[in-house]
This record gives sequence, structure tokens and C-alpha cells, in this order.
Amino acid sequence: MALERTFSIIKPDATERNLTGAVNAVIEAAGLRIVAQKRIRMTRQQAETFYAVHKERPFFGELVDFMISAPVVVQVLEGENAIAKYREVMGATNPANAAEGTIRKQFAKSVGENSVHGSDAAETAAVEIAQFFSGNEIVG
Repeated sequence: MALERTFSIIKPDATERNLTGAVNAVIEAAGLRIVAQKRIRMTRQQAETFYAVHKERPFFGELVDFMISAPVVVQVLEGENAIAKYREVMGATNPANAAEGTIRKQFAKSVGENSVHGSDAAETAAVEIAQFFSGNEIVG
């Protein structure tokens, strides 16, 4: 098993309901370490850059507006097969389809307000981490 890092965002629907600690508890219970974390107010430019892959999709504007609507918590998680493990812990994008005990089953309000984001691959994780953290902010 490979020790790797992944990127996470606790989204506005969760931060507005003061769920950062509860989400972190699920992450840590799954065996992932939070090696960097900060609460930020994402700018429109940051959100548009982050979600650029969806720029041509009809929900892009709504997604950007949502992500800048309230603070988010950006994180770097570390652990054995962290990317796959965190995606499992997050649960399905649609909370109605998410497994019991997952973050989205417990906390998400809807498909759009689904509480968390996690990287889908090592390459994506590296780009996403670099967008929000410098090397000295990540302390494993």
C-alpha cells in the first residue's frame, strides 16, 4: 500500500452548519491524517480556476456561486491509498445513494450541497493541493 496525499474541501453547506469538526472526526476515524487545513473565503477566481473542468457544463455558474457563498475548509489528507479511501469515506455524490456512515450520507443536503470535495486521482490531487497550499504549510 502506498502512502499518498489527497485534497479535500469542506464546502459551504457544511461550514455554515458548523460541521467541520464532525467531518474531521469521520476523516480521522477512517485512518486519514489531516496534514494541512485552513478556513478560507474562496474568491470567484479561485472557484472558477478550481472548477474549470466544468466550465462548459450548465451548472458551472451555480457551482461557483455556491462555493463562494460562505467559508470553506481546504485540507490535505494523508494515508495509505488516501485518494481511494477518502472517496469511499465521502460517499456517492448524491447523498440519497451514499452508503451509511459516509460524510455525504450523514451531512449533505443535496447533490449540489454535498458537503465535501475530494480529489479523483493523484495528478488532480497534486494540482488541487498546489492551488491552496505552499509546501511549508503541509506538515505531516
